[in-house]
Formats: sequence, C-alpha cells, structure tokens
Amino acid sequence: MNTQREQLIQSWMTSVLGSDQFETHFLAGDASFRRYARIKLNNKTFMLMDAPPEKEDCVPFVTIDEFFDAHGVRVPHIVAKDFDLGLLLLEDFGDVLLSTKLNDETVDAHYAQSFKQLIQLQSIAGQGHFPEYAYEKLIPEMELLTDWLLPSLKIQPTEAESALIKRTFAILANAALAQPQVIVHRDFHSRNLMLLEGESEQGVIDFQDAVIGADTYDLISITRDAYVQWNPERVYTWFKVFYDLLPVSAKEGRDFEQFKKDADLMAIQRHIKILGIFVRLFERDGKSGYLKDLPRVMWYLLEESKPYAELQPFMQFIQAKVLPKFEEKYGKYEVEA
Repeated sequence: MNTQREQLIQSWMTSVLGSDQFETHFLAGDASFRRYARIKLNNKTFMLMDAPPEKEDCVPFVTIDEFFDAHGVRVPHIVAKDFDLGLLLLEDFGDVLLSTKLNDETVDAHYAQSFKQLIQLQSIAGQGHFPEYAYEKLIPEMELLTDWLLPSLKIQPTEAESALIKRTFAILANAALAQPQVIVHRDFHSRNLMLLEGESEQGVIDFQDAVIGADTYDLISITRDAYVQWNPERVYTWFKVFYDLLPVSAKEGRDFEQFKKDADLMAIQRHIKILGIFVRLFERDGKSGYLKDLPRVMWYLLEESKPYAELQPFMQFIQAKVLPKFEEKYGKYEVEA
C-alpha cells in the first residue's frame, strides 16, 4: 500500500479526532478497492472507510446512509467525511453478524426484530430518492440464468424453449411490479444485519443498492437466504408474522394467500437471478466460494414453483433439460431435516 495514502489517512484522522494517539487496524476485505480499518482512540472505536476517489465513488453510500439515518433506519452514523480524499469515518457496529447467532431457538426472536425494522424501512417515502426496480431491471437479472448458467451446462434452448423462458420471465417481472412498491434494501439477509451491543435494534449494512420495488423482496432475502436454509413450513409462518405487521394499505385486496403467492413469485425471480450470478462469479470473476450454494438455490426454485400452474411449463424445461446436467456439474442438494 502506498505510504503517501497512509500519511494522508493519518493526517486526516488526526484533524478529525483532534489527536494523533489513535490505533489503526486494517481489516481483511473483499476484492473491491475499498478498505476498512478499525480506529481506536482511548476507549472508543470507529470504522474508517478508505475509498480512493479515482477507484471508488462513496457519494451514493453517504447519500443513502444519511437519508436512512435521518429517517430512523439503524445504519452507521457518519462521524466525518471527505469526498475529495475518499475517506469516511463511521460509527463502529462491531463484528457480530446476525448469521453467527441464528439457530433453531434464537431465529424466531431475531427475525421478528428484523421484520419490525423492515416494516419501518418500508414506511419511509422513498420515491425520487431511489431508482425504480423497473421491468427493464428485473428481466436482465433473470437473463443471467440464460446468459451464464445454461452455457455453463452447454445447454442451447430451442426456439420454443427460448419463447417459453421469455414468457415466464415476463410473468415473474409483472408479478413483482403488481405488488406495493416500497424501499427495498436488496440484500437484507443475516450477513448484512449486525447485533449491536446494548441495543435491541439490529445494525443494517450494505444498503447502497437500495431501490423502489416489491414489498416482499427483502422478506425473501432474509427468510430464504441463499446461505442458510429453514424448514419451508416455518418460512410460511414468518411470512404470516410479516404480513400481520403490514400497513392496511398493503393488505387491501390482498389476503394472506395472495401475499404468500406474491412472496413466492418474488423469491423465484430472485433464485433464477442468483443461479446466474453465482456461475458468473465463478466463470468471469474466478470466485468459486458460491458454487457450493448453487444446489440449495436450485432446490428452492424447484420447491417454491410447485403450487403455481403458470410456471409449470418452464419448470418442466428445468426438470427435463437443466437439472440432470446441473446435478452432474454442481451437485445435488441434500435437504436438511
């Protein structure tokens, strides 16, 4: 790391904190150009985000963080910022991810808290502040399946199959757009929620892709997480907990059965996209860590589509043409009891 950057960080921190007696510990990060460091001064800790402006734009992050903070979403408070330098000093949320504390005994209470916070997020008027999760966005996401998963299995759909895939994607995109449109975090799952010391509210991170979209999207992210799997019946009881918390306006002409269908179709849209994304992460970006989660996502898709007649032709194509090659290459999901 260039020492010039280190010196710049050092002098900025000194001026922000009014002291040079702080310790800096850089954290192991992902592959982006953004780095994080924990800053310790006396008994207080902060999080430093180092995002060199020529490589990273932290304006979207700050804009959304400040908007959410002002509207009562539990995001990290921004202590100091300098866009020209690409430096942010944030409140430290600690290291306890919700995912590390979930088990059969604790999950109901933790998710009840997550749902409460989700409902609060959805109550904020976000139109004009976030891009719309429009048809033009939903369709290309699902096309990741045809662009990445199918070629990885050497499957070339026939003209009739391509038309069928297109029709099914249209059904799913329209189903998402027919639901009440609210602020959607877009990655609201147990690795992006944190347990904060002395607080019942969970800390919310990784919100920079927020959009306006279907009110079931984030519910799906957390209850049908690509990384953790719960009993399907239990998931439906959580849907009911969430449904009961919804405002009256979101339940008009939409009984629980309809809500359940909305959530299932939204989940299916998401699984189709994720099957493509995980393959792309491996084939294009060389990240193989997600491949082990592919069979679980495929299992979700097969299970959740069962009740819906309009999806059966597409699912027959998946079962007959895709599944045998998929299981041969990526493995079969062993359902946990």
